[in-house]
Amino acid sequence: MFAFVVGTTAEVIKVAPVMRELRERGEKYQLWCTDQHVTGMSETLRDLDIAEPDIHFISDKHRAHIASTGQVPGWFARLAWAILRHRRALSARLASDGKPGVVIVHGDTFSTVIGALIGRLLRVNVAHVEAGLRSGSWKNPFPEEANRRIVGKIATIHYAPTEVEVKNLEDAKAPGRVVLTDANTVVDALRFAMDSGAETPDLPENFGLVTLHRFELLRDSESFTAIVRALAEAAKDYPLVMLAGQSERTKLRELGLDSLFSDDGNLRLIAKRPYASFLPVLTRADFVVTDSGGLQEECAALGVPCAVHRLRTERFQGIGENVVLTKLDLAILRDFLANWRELRRPSLLDTLHPSRIIADDLQRG
Repeated sequence: MFAFVVGTTAEVIKVAPVMRELRERGEKYQLWCTDQHVTGMSETLRDLDIAEPDIHFISDKHRAHIASTGQVPGWFARLAWAILRHRRALSARLASDGKPGVVIVHGDTFSTVIGALIGRLLRVNVAHVEAGLRSGSWKNPFPEEANRRIVGKIATIHYAPTEVEVKNLEDAKAPGRVVLTDANTVVDALRFAMDSGAETPDLPENFGLVTLHRFELLRDSESFTAIVRALAEAAKDYPLVMLAGQSERTKLRELGLDSLFSDDGNLRLIAKRPYASFLPVLTRADFVVTDSGGLQEECAALGVPCAVHRLRTERFQGIGENVVLTKLDLAILRDFLANWRELRRPSLLDTLHPSRIIADDLQRG
């Protein structure tokens, strides 16, 4: 039996294509949820044609969306107790089809580490999807980089998106086998969501898309203010649409930047959307400014010009082609905003099928 351990909506988005691939082949799997994220989880599962989790490790009474570090200790304690208490039942589930069990985790969250530890506790193989990403610094981003390295020592099957990640794992002497998947599974999720027929909000005919949500940027008021004002200046020449959740909206109000946006002007603010309804917005955008590594990968696959506003990135898809890393330098960002048309590339979606490669490998055992 294959058991996918997830805790966040982002993890669901990226393992859903693997689950669907296995399902189409008649393979059985289960979805075990650590309940790190609660808000939007059911909606994301539904949009991606995945059933509700077979197991919730956190009871209904204590289930809450983890939005701050202060919530982590209580969540982790309940999670650890539930896993230890039910480890025999979990082991029985993994062995229920008579095949060697495999626990599958994704990415670099706390739930990734916990899922890998569950596999170790149950003495089965641990497969890590999106393995081998390294920023070169334990501290940036934290705790994601630490989580990746920990799982790299625990996992026995490593699904690496590119040759860069393969080399990282080989240099680290990762145990077990390393499998090159040619891309991140997000490209399969992207292909599925694009075919969903979701409607888009009322948007300008031509626009650039902006998403800025990482904790490192939001807590740096000076840097956040500088980029928002730079974008407001650029919007005078080309419409920009910024997707913002509650954290971003609160920060904009705190810094007095919300007045730069208007519903019918060249700089608009719209609410964050579930993945399936976000993708049509992305595919309509002429270019993207973001601090999201996941969105960087999607733009690389689509060929959409993208500026990644971060000091460094652990992802290399599109860099030097249609993706520019700003290194938080506004001069680099302004150059991108002036010359993004030169970076447009053909879409690679039809040539990349990482979930198929992963499913092939899991079936071979």
